[in-house]
Amino acid sequence: MDFLSGIFATRQLRGLKTLLASLLAIAEMLGLLLFDTAVTPRGQQLNLSGYQVVLEDDFNGSALDLTKWEYRANGARRAGFNSPNQVFLKDGNLVIRAEYRTDGEYGAGWYAGMIRSVQEYTRGYFEIRCICSESGGFWSAFWLNSTGMSSAEASNGGIGGAEIDIFESNNYSGSIFNRNSVTHAVHVGGYGEGLHSENEGSFKVPQPYSQYNTYGLEWNEKEYIFYINGVESMRTSWEKGVSQAPEYVIISEELSNEFTEQPGFSTDFIIDYVKVYQKI
Repeated sequence: MDFLSGIFATRQLRGLKTLLASLLAIAEMLGLLLFDTAVTPRGQQLNLSGYQVVLEDDFNGSALDLTKWEYRANGARRAGFNSPNQVFLKDGNLVIRAEYRTDGEYGAGWYAGMIRSVQEYTRGYFEIRCICSESGGFWSAFWLNSTGMSSAEASNGGIGGAEIDIFESNNYSGSIFNRNSVTHAVHVGGYGEGLHSENEGSFKVPQPYSQYNTYGLEWNEKEYIFYINGVESMRTSWEKGVSQAPEYVIISEELSNEFTEQPGFSTDFIIDYVKVYQKI
């Protein structure tokens, strides 16, 4: 009887856990619909069978590897400036620092930085392990872009090139329901009047501003599948379909259109590694 009772109790506990998980998922969906709150990733587990690494950087050297990366968008950007001097390696990490500088090479102002991969890729799995920056009007981002975003005609609804935001950490100033979350998005049509965007929503992340998490994207022939810590958060094939063009990887600390912080503030985007996989 004790053995049978134990089995029955275990089944009851499993059933209760399943019920609670279902109720939590329903509550999150209601919150999403009513209040645009963040949801927990609950999709498939990441499976990289059939893939091999084609780019890996653990940032363990003394300087950025310029055979793998190049600085991007230096100079004026939004209400500040991008500078290579804001990008450096420290303690086995890539660091992109955002701060106010009185001695900046482009003049006094708010500074951040951005790099892109030298190599371009068509499809694959792209992953970063990082600690996001927090506050000050800056936000961390890991994304893909293409020369196809030069115009609406070139982008052709995304199949000629798209901007794919694997994650952006722009929710730190939001409500308690989405502060610890990141967003995904896809943009097509160039950056003029033809720009179309699909914002995929906000997804919960454990302590994104103080501990490492992984953010990934599987880009296959049919769709984009986003992952947080190896769990699918969402998938899409918007607008005309996935990009068929070469895309490059971008790591950036994004500048705001306006700043409320006073000089003396700084925040770091800390990256442990970046990996790119492609089908064998």
